[in-house]
Amino acid sequence: MKKLFQNKLCLILTICMLACSVPVISYATSSQDQLNEALKDKNELKDKKEDIEDEIDDLKSEKKTLTKKLKEMESKLEEISQNLSDLEDQIDAKEEEISAIEIALQQARETEQFQYECLKLRIQQMYEQGDMDYINALLSATFTDVLNFSEYMSAVTDYDQRLLREYEETRIYIEGEEERLNLEKDELDTLKAAAEEEKAKVSELITEMNKSIADYADQIEEAEKEAEAYEAAIKEKEKDIKYLKKKIEEEMALSAAAANMTWRDISSIQFAEGDRYLLANLIYCEAGGEPYVGQVAVGAVVINRVLCPRYPDTVVGVIYQKSQFSPAGSGRLALALAVNKATTKCYKAADEAMSGITNVGNCLYFRTPIPALEGKGIRIGGHVFY
Repeated sequence: MKKLFQNKLCLILTICMLACSVPVISYATSSQDQLNEALKDKNELKDKKEDIEDEIDDLKSEKKTLTKKLKEMESKLEEISQNLSDLEDQIDAKEEEISAIEIALQQARETEQFQYECLKLRIQQMYEQGDMDYINALLSATFTDVLNFSEYMSAVTDYDQRLLREYEETRIYIEGEEERLNLEKDELDTLKAAAEEEKAKVSELITEMNKSIADYADQIEEAEKEAEAYEAAIKEKEKDIKYLKKKIEEEMALSAAAANMTWRDISSIQFAEGDRYLLANLIYCEAGGEPYVGQVAVGAVVINRVLCPRYPDTVVGVIYQKSQFSPAGSGRLALALAVNKATTKCYKAADEAMSGITNVGNCLYFRTPIPALEGKGIRIGGHVFY
């Protein structure tokens, strides 16, 4: 029978909850719960914002370092490019010198060959003209004429040989210059190849650095957006905290004002069947882990509301009043009622409260301690009653 009664009571209470559209958050503990949650959320948001700001600082520092290195690389690339341009100019100039020396060498070879051919031709003519007329001329000539002719021929031969040697020396010199210029060009080509390779490496590094800097910029932008979102969320939490603090002040004012009102007498209250069961399970949900005096205090707050003209005059009406006790709105109370979670102490505390016993005077609210209630209200266990 008892089990059947409990099941019927749970069904009735569930219907009442649905009819009253009871929200998840309660008034007796929700303001504080919400405030505590808001303060916790704000601190978490601040921590996350600080973390993201630290991350932004790190990213900016890394970007700054990388940008500095990039400038150094760009300066180096500019230097390499200038060096490469100078090498190309030197190579062009060297190629022009080589081209000119090749022309000069060709001319020297042609001149040398021409002089050699001329020498051979004169020698040939001298031998070919060795006929009788030439001999007769020599026999009829005086000794002086013969001597002069001989000296002339010797001078011509010496001249031809000297020119031939000079042309040969010129050719050899030009060939040496050609070889030197080609060696210098080879060295310049080697330097150019090395410079082009280094330029390619630096250019690739600059490309990677630019990509990394762009990545850092994107990360910083995303992080800054995240930080702005945290800042906006913090501001919203601050509004909530301000509102909840104001609400708590209003609760305290209402509690003080209610104390001066004419309250219902406990003897005039007609407790319904099931009120004890309901109150004991609410006490379990709100103060199951508190000392017995704390459980009595929670029960006293419920009965104080029943007696206060500002609240319903029934236990069910008080407990399931919209936005009052969080276990009633969250479904936690329904679960407790379904299996009768209330302990013997919870039932005893409910009995004392329903008999009119109160260890918190006319307090209508209770919550976990906060700075706003420091030095105010009555502290019992983990709650402040006011």
